Amino acid sequence: MANFKLWVDADALPKILREIIFRASDRYLLEVIFVANQPLGISPSVRIKSLQVLSGADQADQEIVKQMAAHDVVITQDIPLAAQVIEKGGVAIHPRGEVFTTANIKARLHLRDYMDTLRGAGVQTGGPKPLNERDKREFSSALDQTIQRQIRVTKTS
Repeated sequence: MANFKLWVDADALPKILREIIFRASDRYLLEVIFVANQPLGISPSVRIKSLQVLSGADQADQEIVKQMAAHDVVITQDIPLAAQVIEKGGVAIHPRGEVFTTANIKARLHLRDYMDTLRGAGVQTGGPKPLNERDKREFSSALDQTIQRQIRVTKTS
């Protein structure tokens, strides 16, 4: 079993990515915790757990940050959560396959804040496009590479 956990910010996770996460858990014997403020309908197993938090803004995010440890991997599209994960020594991956790092997280936070300002001013910015097959492949590849890297890192620490 791996020396780190995979946390999933499941409130906004596209369901089509669940199977990729389940396969990664099986392949690497990795514990996965789905965190959401609503029931997810995920059957718990030896390595797959579901944690329901109180409803409310950022409750799932706060629970993930509270419980995660250094080297854990978090799947989220929430940029502020990704920044907190990095700050705590973890790795954050976006559902489209982008791995957030100390090198790119500040720019992502600034872009997010700018888009919030535009929306606050009434500008229609539109939402993200639905995930396509390429996005699924990118996510699967990023998740696999990140897990392999974390296995190497945690073996030497």
